[in-house]
Amino acid sequence: MKISVVGGTGFMGSRLVKALETVGHQVAAHDRSTGCDLLTGEGVARAVASADVVVDTIDAPAFDASASPFFRTTTDNLLAAAGQAGVQHAVVLSIVGIDRIPEVDYYQAKVLQEARLAAGPIPYSIVRATQFMEFVDKIMSWTTEGDVVRLPPTPIQPVAADEAVQALADVATGEPLGGILNVAGPDVFPLDDLGRMTLQARPGDDRTVVTDASAGLFAAVHADALTAPEGARLGRIHYRDWLA
Repeated sequence: MKISVVGGTGFMGSRLVKALETVGHQVAAHDRSTGCDLLTGEGVARAVASADVVVDTIDAPAFDASASPFFRTTTDNLLAAAGQAGVQHAVVLSIVGIDRIPEVDYYQAKVLQEARLAAGPIPYSIVRATQFMEFVDKIMSWTTEGDVVRLPPTPIQPVAADEAVQALADVATGEPLGGILNVAGPDVFPLDDLGRMTLQARPGDDRTVVTDASAGLFAAVHADALTAPEGARLGRIHYRDWLA
């Protein structure tokens, strides 16, 4: 199978390319560094030519309201080029629970991206993943001031990136879902406890986690909106084991 991965040199895209190549698929990685710019449309037709499947793993450059026009334009450009090339399956990587959090601009931008995909001319699949275990440090950095990390007690169900990638690869090489597959880790933690657990595993990090219900992006999340809904595909890697 010929698969074009847009964003294929990024954090998730590069992992997906490797996973697909390992099982014998013909995979091409594309992004601006290879001459494929979804925002301007430059090189997109060339990137999807002769592909059976296209997978979009790109991210918006900012988490604010600018993400919506970014995803509208990039998704439309990709679908237009893919439709002309006769691509049979378009796959997008998204985030669990985004339709339940209207207060977060970035999540609403991803909802828009999903809607454009679903309304497009190509059979599609959406893979929504929970927050990656590899990104917990980044999440903590957003609300770190000196040696204090302020985190809300928002329930989080982190998934190992490699397990999310395997789900993405399985979907990309299967029949189009015409809908959503949710992917999550096996355990749910309050984000503040997750932060404490992370710091305890790193003796050289002297930061302290303080519970603050108003701190950072995840303060806007309602109840368990970012945890796996019924029927989700759950990974087997536990966060404590991943830390170890």
